Amino acid sequence: MSSVLLTCVLIVVARVADVSLGTIRTIMTIQGRRALAISLSVFELLIWVFVVSRVIRDIGEQPAYGLAYALGFALGTFVGMTIEQRLALGRQVVRIFTRQGPEMAAAFREAGYVVTQFDGYGRDGPVQELFIEVGRREAHKVVAQARTLDAKCYYMVDDIREASSGTARRHAHNGLRSAGKKK
Repeated sequence: MSSVLLTCVLIVVARVADVSLGTIRTIMTIQGRRALAISLSVFELLIWVFVVSRVIRDIGEQPAYGLAYALGFALGTFVGMTIEQRLALGRQVVRIFTRQGPEMAAAFREAGYVVTQFDGYGRDGPVQELFIEVGRREAHKVVAQARTLDAKCYYMVDDIREASSGTARRHAHNGLRSAGKKK
């Protein structure tokens, strides 16, 4: 009985490892980090092949292996999401809709953020939309600061899959058009 329990624990641990790797690999794939995604997939599948072959081979005699397999999958999903959230890789854009655009933009610029501001018209009248590109770890700080400056503001946070870099990005954030200009 103790060998069955030990095997169940090993199955759970292995599934937590391979499903966590799979979750992180999926995020890396979405973010376009090919080399890392490919590397993770090798380890993920190696673990999976060994575990699933053991479970399939012995599940008739030890149905507990199937339960351990399922439990490991569920825990692995949770652990993978937790790890990915803590890593917080990538960049996001925080879009804030406010009636206090100039003041809010000035406060964010003073705090060192690059802000692009647009005028718009919402359901209840004029609004400004602010675009602020930040690392994922900073997005919650920007949202908290925006809510402090305007408790009624509306915001959205979007992942950035791809963005231009260097001078073009700086010009775009400053509201300048760099397209067509030659150096």
